[in-house]
Amino acid sequence: MQLKPLDLDTLDMVGAWLSAKENSQWLHFGNGTQRLTPVSLRLMAQRDIHLLRLFTPDSHDDPIGVVALSEIAKPFKTATLWYVLGDKSYGGQGYTTRAVSKLLTLGFGELGLHAVNAWAVDHNHASISILRRNNFQLIGRQRQCHSIDGRPCDRLLFDLLATEHKEL
Repeated sequence: MQLKPLDLDTLDMVGAWLSAKENSQWLHFGNGTQRLTPVSLRLMAQRDIHLLRLFTPDSHDDPIGVVALSEIAKPFKTATLWYVLGDKSYGGQGYTTRAVSKLLTLGFGELGLHAVNAWAVDHNHASISILRRNNFQLIGRQRQCHSIDGRPCDRLLFDLLATEHKEL
């Protein structure tokens, strides 16, 4: 499995993953935005407060998902983690979990981060499992702050310190 930077050839593909309802319903990019266009994704990838990487399976080099650190705050040495498995045929095989682990190693190592936070909608069991397998600790709950199909949902809040990370 590899982590690879986004490039112009992959923006449309990643934009399609992030726009698909099966993925976008779990996301929030600020100001109520849940879907990113390829243009907004390209702008995001160019800003130093975001680090986006594609991940591949072990068998070939074609991307199957994206992992990201956003809201990178250099003075505080913090960031927010998010991820999407774009090709669902690879679900349940541990690729997203491993990609998250590799990205955290990069964030804590090369970027010098001290803490990374993440959140998951309370009934997104796959995402919660990915966070727990990467040693994230549950730190709280935001009640009814997310909406899926007009239904209010809670978000579970997690964090991980650099000293707690061990690459899988």
